[in-house]
Amino acid sequence: MKRLLSPFALLLLWELLARVGWIPSEIIAAPSTILRSFWRMVASGELLHHLGISMARAGLGLAIGVSAGVVLALLSGLSRLGETVVDSPLQILRTLPFLAVIPLFILWFGIDETTKVALIAFGTTFPIYITLFSGIRNIDGRLIEMADTLQLSRLDQIRHVILPGALPSFFVGLRYSLSISLLALVAVEQVNAVAGLGYLVNEAREFAQTDVIVVCLLVYSIFGLLIDAAVRSMERYALGWRSSFIEK
Repeated sequence: MKRLLSPFALLLLWELLARVGWIPSEIIAAPSTILRSFWRMVASGELLHHLGISMARAGLGLAIGVSAGVVLALLSGLSRLGETVVDSPLQILRTLPFLAVIPLFILWFGIDETTKVALIAFGTTFPIYITLFSGIRNIDGRLIEMADTLQLSRLDQIRHVILPGALPSFFVGLRYSLSISLLALVAVEQVNAVAGLGYLVNEAREFAQTDVIVVCLLVYSIFGLLIDAAVRSMERYALGWRSSFIEK
């Protein structure tokens, strides 16, 4: 409870300064105004409608990006030839600024939903690829030697040794990809969007509605925290065999 005292005091100070006019609403709305706007947007269904559209975009783009990252990491991580063919082009693409490729994607896919989903997929592919590739290449050599001693086939080595050993790295990459999907979502919803949280933010900016902007930012952050907590739960379940995940 003591940890909540300082945030609560800051909120009270913020409210007081806003009420006496020292913090203009054009700069940022008072906490009470933000709360009222939140309940109004929830009650009208406006917030849930736009949130659903945004999460559908982010979810589809993330699913495509994660799938592509896993496939590319397996191709590159499991063979030297695959690394030669796959890794260098991906390292080049990874260095491209995300915002810089938006005009190119618009030329390729137009300005509809395809561009938005493709951009999110593009941004979320690389964290999965890098972490999973690293996890595969850093498998303990003694485990491979043991698999050879047991005369496991290459496929069985991959299924029972390499992939389980690389699973912690996969979850690290998944958490990074989730955060990037939300960042990408904010950017892509500025591109001719007619719905979504980014659209609400853009519209609120035009009318200097700082309360609506803060509400949308809070929804972004809360949703990100909930998704991260869900991935952590999946990680604890999937990696329960590791001693570090056993409760003392």
